[in-house]
Amino acid sequence: MENKWLKRVGYGSGDFACNLVFGTMASYLMIFYTDVFGIGAAVVGAMLLYTRILDAITDTIMGLIVDRTHTRWGQGRPYFVIGAPFFAIFTAMTFFVPDLGETGKIIYAYVTYILLCCAYTVVNIPLNTIVPRLTSNIDERNKLVASRMIFALLGTAVVMTITSPLVDFFGGGDQRRGFFITMTLYGILAMFIFFFTFSQTKEVVPPSVKMEEKSNIREDFKAITSQAWVIVALNFLYFGLFVMRNSSALYYFTYNLGRADWLTFVGFFGVLSGLPILLILPKLQQKFKQRTLMIAFALTYIVGDLICWGFSSSAVVLILSLTITGIGMYGIFGVTFAIQPDVIDYSEYQKNRAISGMIAAMQGFFVKFGMGVAALAMGIIMKMGGYIPNVEQSASSLFAIEVCFLWLPIVICIGIIIAICFYFLDDLRADMTKTLELRRKQLAFAQERRTLCTKNLLLYR
Repeated sequence: MENKWLKRVGYGSGDFACNLVFGTMASYLMIFYTDVFGIGAAVVGAMLLYTRILDAITDTIMGLIVDRTHTRWGQGRPYFVIGAPFFAIFTAMTFFVPDLGETGKIIYAYVTYILLCCAYTVVNIPLNTIVPRLTSNIDERNKLVASRMIFALLGTAVVMTITSPLVDFFGGGDQRRGFFITMTLYGILAMFIFFFTFSQTKEVVPPSVKMEEKSNIREDFKAITSQAWVIVALNFLYFGLFVMRNSSALYYFTYNLGRADWLTFVGFFGVLSGLPILLILPKLQQKFKQRTLMIAFALTYIVGDLICWGFSSSAVVLILSLTITGIGMYGIFGVTFAIQPDVIDYSEYQKNRAISGMIAAMQGFFVKFGMGVAALAMGIIMKMGGYIPNVEQSASSLFAIEVCFLWLPIVICIGIIIAICFYFLDDLRADMTKTLELRRKQLAFAQERRTLCTKNLLLYR
C-alpha cells in the first residue's frame, strides 16, 4: 500500500534541498558578491539580470525535454538523480573566491553563477511538473503542495538562521573560507536529499491526451492559456518580493538599525511564522477560494511592513511585524504553488494538450527573472543612494536601503493583488478533474483495444 505521508515528505524535501541553495542565493548572494567576493553592487545587479536571458533558453529547453521524456521512472523523476551532483558541484564553485583581478572575478562570477542556474533548472523544473502526475485527487494535491511549501520554508529558515554562524565557525574570521565550506556542505546535503525525493515519489497519473513521439513545439506554445500567464506573473512578483526583502534585510539590520545581531529574528520569526499558515492552508483552501486567500495574504504582508516602518526601534514590535509579514509572505508562497497543478490541468482541459514541462519552464524562467529584476533594482537604488560597503552609511544610503526593505515590497504586494484578480479556476476545479479522469479512462480503453487487436492479428498470421 502506498505510504502517503512518506510520499509527501519525499516530494516536499526536494524543495528543502532547493532552498538550501536558492534561499542562500536570494538572501546572501548580493552581499557575498559586494562585501566578500569584491565586485560592485550595480555590476552584481546587472549580472543577476543578464543571466536571466540565458535562463529563458535553458528553462524552455528543460521544459520541452521533460514533456518529451518517457521512461519507466516517469517524465520528471529521473532528473532529480541526473541533476543533483551538478547542483552540488556548481554550488561550491559559485561561492569560491578565486585570486583574480576585478575583470577575472566578474568573468568567474558570471560563468559559475550561470552553471549553477542551469543545474537548478534541471532539478527544479521537474519538481514543478510532477504533482499532476503523482495524484489526481484535489485534496491530496493540496497536501503535497503544502508539504513542499513547508519544507521550502524550513530550508529558508535554516539558511536565515544558521548560515551566518556557520560562515563564522568555518571561516574563523575569513569569510571567503567560511562561505565556501558552508555552501559546499549545503550542496552535498541537497544532492542526497534529491536522491531521497526520487526514491519516494512515483508518477502514477498519465496525461489525458495521447503523447506524441514527435510533438509540435509551436502547438505547445499555442496551448498556453491565460491562466498560465497569471501564474507566471505571480511567480515573477513573489520571488521579486522574496529577494528584495531577504537581501535588503541584511543591509537594513546592519546599517539602518545598527543591530546585525537581530538578524536571527528574520530567520526565526520572519520565516517560521509562515509554518502554521502552511500547515492549515489545505483546510483554508477547502473553505475559501484561492483568489480570496491570495488577496488576504498580500494585505497581511502590507500591514506587517507598515508596522515595521512605524516601530522598528522596538524589538518586541519588530518581532510582531516580522511575524505578520512572514504569515503574508508564505501565505502568498503557498497559494502561488497550490494553483500551479490546476493551471497545468487547465491546459489539458481547455486545449487538449499536456504541456506541464512548458508551463514549469515559463514559471522557472520568471522566478529567476523576478529575482534578477529585484537584484538589479536593488543594486541601482543602493548605488544611487551612495552605498559603500563596510563603512558608516550616509542618510541617502540609509533611505535607499529602507526603500528596498519596506516600500518596494509593498508595491510588489499591490501587483500580486492585481494579478490574482485575473485568476478564475476556483470554480472549474471539480469539473476539470472529472473531465480529465474521463478522458484518461477513454484513452486507456482505446489503448487496450489497440493492444488486443494487435495481439489478435499476430495470432491469426
